Amino acid sequence: MLRFENLCKRYDERILFQGLHFSTGSGCVALDGESGSGKSTLLGILAGTIEADRGEVWIGGHSLRDSPVEARSAVAYIPEDCMTYPDQTGRGWLEGIASTRKTALTLVHALELADRFGLTTHLDKRFEQMSFGTRKKMFLTAAALSDVSVVVADEPVGGLDAAARAVLIDLFKTLSKSRTVFFSSYDVDFSRACEARTISFAEPARNA
Repeated sequence: MLRFENLCKRYDERILFQGLHFSTGSGCVALDGESGSGKSTLLGILAGTIEADRGEVWIGGHSLRDSPVEARSAVAYIPEDCMTYPDQTGRGWLEGIASTRKTALTLVHALELADRFGLTTHLDKRFEQMSFGTRKKMFLTAAALSDVSVVVADEPVGGLDAAARAVLIDLFKTLSKSRTVFFSSYDVDFSRACEARTISFAEPARNA
């Protein structure tokens, strides 16, 4: 479901990474690595928001280079900050995602998940009024509102309380039965609870 070959990225004279190869099917994969090593950049490349200097990414069998629309529609991305338009409401955000993805899953399913995350009272708030953790939970809820092949998440557990953390673990384990859940995290206990296979950023595994 997720594959990338020979990915390279540099900024000015600094090489973040080069020659990265990876391939996996369904399941959870946790990306390990030191702060500043380029994990967020790699995740942005996989989500199609950052362009690699060299290499290629396939999402659900679609080349991000040759079929960008199909590839991007097959991935759900949860960035670290999770800010959309500041004046957009949570409810509007979820409705927009449901409409764009033309998902077979109804908005009711998303609202049920939002309730489990404790978001019901926050749905009509604007993103600029939300806490960091609340914005993160909105994006996590939206990620489940489709039949995407790959979920890419940058430090998804950041800003979450214990109750929301438990909901996220259950969500990732459920999604990983039929999709790839690829995330970065410094929290070893969280990765283990998700039954994730951990790969080193410095030496990523070549195949699942």
